[in-house]
Amino acid sequence: MSTASQAKGRRSLFDSAIVRRAAVDALVKLAPKTMMKNPVMFVVEVGSVLTTVLLIYDRFTGHGHFSFDLQITLWLWFTVLFANFAEAMAEGRGKAQADALRLAKSETTAYKVSKSGTIEEIPSSQLRADDVVKVVAGQMIPGDGEVIVGVASVDESAITGESAPVIREAGGDRSAVTGGTRVLSDEITVRITSNPGETFLDRMIALVEGAERQKTPNEIALNILLAGLTIIFLLAVVTLQPYAIYSGAPQTVFVLISLLVCLIPTTIGGLLSAIGIAGMDRLVQHNVLATSGRAVEAAGDVNTLLLDKTGTITIGNREASEFVTAPGVTSEQLADAAQLSSLADETPEGRSIVVLAKQQYNLRGREFANLNAEFIPFSATTRMSGIEVDGRSIRKGSVDAISNYLIEHGSKLPDLVRESVDAISRSGGTPLVVAENGRALGVIHLKDVVKGGMKERFDQLRAMGIRTIMITGDNPLTAAAIAREAGVDDFLAEAKPKDKMDLIKREQAEGKLVAMTGDGTNDAPALAQADVGVAMNSGTQAAKEAGNMVDLDSNPTKLIEIVAIGKQLLMTRGALTTFSISNDIAKYFAIIPAMFAGAFPVLNALNIMHLHNPESAILSAVIFNALIIVALIPLALRGVRYRPMSAAALLQRNLVVYGIGGIVAPFIGIKLIDMLITALHLA
Repeated sequence: MSTASQAKGRRSLFDSAIVRRAAVDALVKLAPKTMMKNPVMFVVEVGSVLTTVLLIYDRFTGHGHFSFDLQITLWLWFTVLFANFAEAMAEGRGKAQADALRLAKSETTAYKVSKSGTIEEIPSSQLRADDVVKVVAGQMIPGDGEVIVGVASVDESAITGESAPVIREAGGDRSAVTGGTRVLSDEITVRITSNPGETFLDRMIALVEGAERQKTPNEIALNILLAGLTIIFLLAVVTLQPYAIYSGAPQTVFVLISLLVCLIPTTIGGLLSAIGIAGMDRLVQHNVLATSGRAVEAAGDVNTLLLDKTGTITIGNREASEFVTAPGVTSEQLADAAQLSSLADETPEGRSIVVLAKQQYNLRGREFANLNAEFIPFSATTRMSGIEVDGRSIRKGSVDAISNYLIEHGSKLPDLVRESVDAISRSGGTPLVVAENGRALGVIHLKDVVKGGMKERFDQLRAMGIRTIMITGDNPLTAAAIAREAGVDDFLAEAKPKDKMDLIKREQAEGKLVAMTGDGTNDAPALAQADVGVAMNSGTQAAKEAGNMVDLDSNPTKLIEIVAIGKQLLMTRGALTTFSISNDIAKYFAIIPAMFAGAFPVLNALNIMHLHNPESAILSAVIFNALIIVALIPLALRGVRYRPMSAAALLQRNLVVYGIGGIVAPFIGIKLIDMLITALHLA
């Protein structure tokens, strides 16, 4: 298995190594300095310390009810440890990914090219930014950089986990190379772009280290809300004791702390950090690295999605779809000539013409060894290609090029053929005209093929309230046809870098969050401007530095998955917050009657669960409060199941499933625990 495959985090949810590490980390996290970062659980820890001290004091003085007080104290500590364990599990998955990535870091030999042209052999750790190295077939690329000379096939499986090699070449948008990858063929000269400790692998390791992730603004805001609720309940419980004394039913510190812990939002407080960390880990599992949790959350709030047409919405290569004949020419004649002129054409378009002729007219490749065939390669000057064979002079090319070719041979393009050309252009296709011996035979219709299922995916995005805009350099007619077929909401034709920037700024000026993908240096300004900028790993260094996410697979359609993961993160946090707050209702019915029913018998009417006695009621609530955190750890790590829907439908679903569920579950859980406690005579 490749290092990256291990690093993707495709492990079982409770991998034994991660569980063992998380169990130790849960104890380490008990340090007050660490716990203070989580106000809710810090209050629980303080309560646990207080009950522990009182338990020891009562043990030596003989006061209190030792068995009951001991159980309360233990379950308070379990509550803190379970919350720490949830966070440690999420961080542990990230640390496991980081450990696997570290295996890809190794000291390699670099062949540094000096200014005089001599080559010096040095360790890769001595390379600095702007150094130039030469890498030949079989050698490891010693550091992150840009290809400045040459073209080579590179194995990037150590980073992406994909076995298929990729082409890296100078002077284009696929010039960036990553340290730790291997050159398979040819040789390249690379300008190093990073210093030791600042390489892409170093950044990957830092990004997947769960402990180093900073809280996002939304997470901070929710923490403030939870802290506020905690303070309110703390004041309520503190002021409750004077009332209890006045009413003749004074409560012990153990009971008061139990009440406080059960009323404050401990469930979401214990799982909040784990939810955020797990969201970033899910991105890593999809081979996407986010520079911060903010980028993941922004993806979940995206209103507008900008997608390049080529390679994202369409397959990326135009394909022949039909042969349109000129007057007096049969379809077989046109297909035969088109195939002959394309046999030496290794472009995807050329191969598709050969395949179409074979499929429709059963025309197969022919042997030219004995015919002295001369192939005319495509030229940017002539904009034509063709073949000279057996007295036949066949040309295939753009409309203007073939028109000029026909005029030179004393002919012209028939009006019906020109009408066919116009019709193909209006439909969004690309026309190629075929001529033989100075006579036009007809037109080949090349069209961009929209990827399967794209229309349905855009329908899903629309259901979530996300507007999709296709970006293309095509003319407006072609762009409109593709946009209509793909089902996007809008398009930007003949787009230049400035046009993309202006579009993003207009959307943001209306209060919308914008996401886009890019791989070239010309995309860098727009990637930096977008709220979610996803740079392709195969792209330039400038693009990767401008974006706030990097897709290791260089798959432009990944943006749709990124949005889904961001939505899932927000859905999970909202769902568990709803559950946490609503399940406090059942705890009121468990603890309040237990505390005051002796002094106020009328409160027995609130004991709708018919709990056995006050001690079992309080203990059952505390135990349920701790165990529910453990029960929800898998949901926090995996995330709530993602379903595309509007914000209103999502809110309604959360209120029904997690709101009502949060009320019902504690009634059932506390009652079952009470029955078990009673059967075991624990209270």
